[in-house]
Amino acid sequence: MVTPFKKDLSVDFCMAEKLAVYLAKNGSDGIVVHGTTGESPTLTHEEEFDLYNVVLRAVKGKAKVIAGTGSNSTATTIAMTKKAEKLGVDGAMIVVPYYNKPSQEGLLAHFKAVAQSTRLPLIIYNIPGRTGVNMLPETVAKLAQVKNFVMLKDAAGNLDQTAATRALTPKNFRILSGDDSLTLPMMAVGAEGIISVASHIAGKEIKAMVSAFLKGQVTQAQKLYFKLLPLFKVLFITTNPVPVKAALEMVGMPVGGVRLPLVPATDIEKQKIKKVLIALGKV
Repeated sequence: MVTPFKKDLSVDFCMAEKLAVYLAKNGSDGIVVHGTTGESPTLTHEEEFDLYNVVLRAVKGKAKVIAGTGSNSTATTIAMTKKAEKLGVDGAMIVVPYYNKPSQEGLLAHFKAVAQSTRLPLIIYNIPGRTGVNMLPETVAKLAQVKNFVMLKDAAGNLDQTAATRALTPKNFRILSGDDSLTLPMMAVGAEGIISVASHIAGKEIKAMVSAFLKGQVTQAQKLYFKLLPLFKVLFITTNPVPVKAALEMVGMPVGGVRLPLVPATDIEKQKIKKVLIALGKV
């Protein structure tokens, strides 16, 4: 979920509540709060936990709430995860530590330490394009043996790696795509769905695509995928969440701008986004 901001770029908690309800009603079984799409690098810890509280109240019983509590400090990740657990979130998403580039052994130690500190179900989030380090399938497989780790958000952008991870992990360990445009290809090698950006705009259609594939209705899933592919692409014409925030404004969900060092979409980018939204009948 994006984090809505007011004109002064303070968090718009009223809009956050509305957006969470909108997502829960439009195809999202769960909502990740304070992830990359939520501009976690520029939110304070106080804002982070206020958001968890607001979203928990808004969607109680309607969707799971997943807290993005990972950081590049193991101690901070543990503290934030334990605090989120006390608030009553349904799970936590733990990103591979960024910038300090730990080894695979370092990744194992980090994630195991977090798991030992909480009873929450945990999602491993592998996104080497942002973190600078890639968690290998063998490392994921070792963590899949730890009870808390129930899922991988795979944003490595490598189908061979997804397939290898699926082959090495137990059946009850779930893999979700972390890249909208790779959702269907990844499902072909064992993923089960998507932690999505485009769900802000086409949540029902994405859920229908995933459901169709899981039911064996591959042709229907492909049809929906090709229809949605221009949206998946245009929402990443510049750094996420800049395009999706512009798109939400266009569909009548004004969530405000982005905090520096991100800057708003350019007029040319907005024109490209609007063209895709018109073609999909969203505006």
